[in-house]
Amino acid sequence: MDRKARIARVVSLLGPAFVAAVAYVDPGNFAANFSAGAKHGYLLLWVLIFANLMAGLVQYLSAKVGVVTGKSLPQVIASRLGDKSRIAYWVQAEVVAAACDLAEVVGGAIALQLLFNVPLVAGGIITGLVSLLLLATYTRKGQHVYERVIVSLLLVIPIGFVVGLFMHPPQVGQMLTGVVPRLEGKETILLAVAMLGATIMPHVVYLHSALSRDKHGKVEVKKLQPILRATKIDVAIAMVLAGGVNISMLVLAASVLKGNAADSLEGIFQALGTNLTPLVGWLFAIGLLVSGFASTSVGTQAGDVIMHGLLKRRISPFVRRILVIIPSILLLAFAVDPTQILLVSQIALSFGIPFALVPLAIATSSKRIMGEARNTRPITIAIYLITAFVSMLNLVLIWLTVTGV
Repeated sequence: MDRKARIARVVSLLGPAFVAAVAYVDPGNFAANFSAGAKHGYLLLWVLIFANLMAGLVQYLSAKVGVVTGKSLPQVIASRLGDKSRIAYWVQAEVVAAACDLAEVVGGAIALQLLFNVPLVAGGIITGLVSLLLLATYTRKGQHVYERVIVSLLLVIPIGFVVGLFMHPPQVGQMLTGVVPRLEGKETILLAVAMLGATIMPHVVYLHSALSRDKHGKVEVKKLQPILRATKIDVAIAMVLAGGVNISMLVLAASVLKGNAADSLEGIFQALGTNLTPLVGWLFAIGLLVSGFASTSVGTQAGDVIMHGLLKRRISPFVRRILVIIPSILLLAFAVDPTQILLVSQIALSFGIPFALVPLAIATSSKRIMGEARNTRPITIAIYLITAFVSMLNLVLIWLTVTGV
C-alpha cells in the first residue's frame, strides 16, 4: 500500500472523536469559559489545558472499549451489575446526560434571541426540533454523512473567536501567568469545576465507545493495532480543535472583556460588539447557536446509548427529545437566569465524572475484558489520578457551600 493509500485509509477511519468533540464546545463551555476569562482574566487557563489533556486520554480509552469489545461502555458496565445496581446507575447517568442537554437547549435559545429576538421558550423548542433533524441525518444517511455534518458545524463555531483574537491579540506574557495552577477563592473553584464538567463530559464517555463500535465493529486481534493508531489520531486532532476553541474563548474574554460587566451570555454578546465590532458579537452568537444545535443532537444520542446499554431498551428520539426539553422550557418560562442554568448544569456534569471514569478505568485495565489491549500500569494510574482530582474539587466545592466560606 503506497503512502497516499495509507493516508486515505487512516482518514476513512476518523470521525467518532469529532462527533464527541462537539460536546466539548457546547453552550456550557461558552458560559464557563467566558465567565472565567471576563471575571478572572487568564487565572484559570491552566484548568482548560489540563482538562483537555485529561479528556483526550479518557476519550481514547472509551473508544478503545468499543473497538476491542464490540460493546458500548454502558453495555460493559451492565454486564457487571445486578438489576437494582444497574437501574440506579442508569438513573444517575441519565440525569447527567439531561443536565448537559439542558445547557444545550438553553444555549440555543439564548443565541436565537440574540440573533433574531426570538422569545426564549420558542427558541428552546426550535433548538430541540433542529436537533431532531440532525439525528435524522444519522438514521437515514448513516454515520459517515452525519460525521461530516457535525465536523462542518464544529468548524463554524470558532470563527468569531478567531476574528476577535486577530483584532485584539492577547499579551503572551499575561497568558503565560495562567499556565501556573492556582485558585483564588470559592468562585474560582466553582468555575474550575464547571470548566472540568464542560470538558470531561461523562455522557460523551459513554457515547464515544458506541460511536467507535458502530464505526469499526468488534475488531479482530490481528487488525486491532492499526485501528487503535487511527483512533489515537482521531482523538488527538479532535481534542486539539476542541481545546483550541475552549482556550480561545477564555483568552478572548480575558483580553477583551476583563473589567466589563459581562456576567451573562447576553452581556458578553453586547460587550464584544462594543469593545471590538458588532460583527464579532454576531459571530459569537452564531457560534453559540451552532453549538446548541449540534451538541444537543449528540446529547440525545448519548441518552439513547445509556438507556440501551444499561436497560436494553430504546425509545424514539422524538419522545426522548420531548422528555428532555420539557425541563429546559419550564426553566426558561419561569425566567430563571439562563447563564446560571448553564453554569449549574456544567457543575452537575462534573459530579457525574467519577461515575463514568471509575468503570472506564476498571474495564480498560481488565485482561478479561480487554485482553492484550488492556491498559498499562501508568495509564491505569493516570486515569485514577484524574478521577481523584475531579472528585477532590467536587468535595471542596461541597464543603465551601455547606460551610459558607
